[in-house]
Amino acid sequence: MTLAQRARQWKGLLAIYVQDGLAYRAAGAIWVLTDVATAVTMPVVWAAASRTGPIAGFTASDFVLYYLCMLMVSSFVTSHFMWEISTEIREGHFSTHIIRPVGYLEFILVRNVAWRLVRSLLFLPWFALILWTYSGSLGAVQLNLGPEFWLSVLLGHFVSVLFVTALAMIALFTQEAQAIFELYYFPMLFLSGQLFPIALFPDWVRGVALVFPFYYTTGAPTEILIGRITGPAVWQALGVQLLWVVLSLIAYRLLWRAGIRRYTGVGM
Repeated sequence: MTLAQRARQWKGLLAIYVQDGLAYRAAGAIWVLTDVATAVTMPVVWAAASRTGPIAGFTASDFVLYYLCMLMVSSFVTSHFMWEISTEIREGHFSTHIIRPVGYLEFILVRNVAWRLVRSLLFLPWFALILWTYSGSLGAVQLNLGPEFWLSVLLGHFVSVLFVTALAMIALFTQEAQAIFELYYFPMLFLSGQLFPIALFPDWVRGVALVFPFYYTTGAPTEILIGRITGPAVWQALGVQLLWVVLSLIAYRLLWRAGIRRYTGVGM
């Protein structure tokens, strides 16, 4: 298959899933509101706590900036495709992907781009409203919008989508995969920095966060953006992100090859 033919396939899939996302925009809006809730409440909590002095180097305006930037980064990075994949495997719809001329990972990546486009339409009005609400609490803002930040966002996105796609392959081995997915959110929320900046944790927790992939999805890009990671540490973070992209891709390939032999496609 030529690159032009593959590009037409991607374009067709993209159009289908953009339409699908718009058709189910109410469900998408609920996901967006869930993410927005953290950005609305947590700056208030930490801004109040830091009135007597900085906490781990964060002033009240720093906390507001951190959560606004985290909200923006996570909206373009964080993926949750394991739920849809698990449902399709359990109900037997996964069989259609096996016989399609498009590789399954290609399909997931194009489907993910479509959802990002729809999500942006749903998210940006809320973000503009939140930004306006907290504009008086931000103070002087200096953001690192250089190429290393955008590279970090791109790598963080690939870490997230490839990791959850590899995780979803567990559904090829067991019908109870969704219970495992529930457990995924506990370390993800804490170690990614989405609930709290990892600078607020004890040293041993920060050490754990820097080992697992969660921090390298949203935490690292956010801290690069606000200037808490600078100099050689930026390139170190980018290198670890790239490492997790490769490891997640390898894990996906291994689980795919082993799981596809066990898949029966009977549905439930």
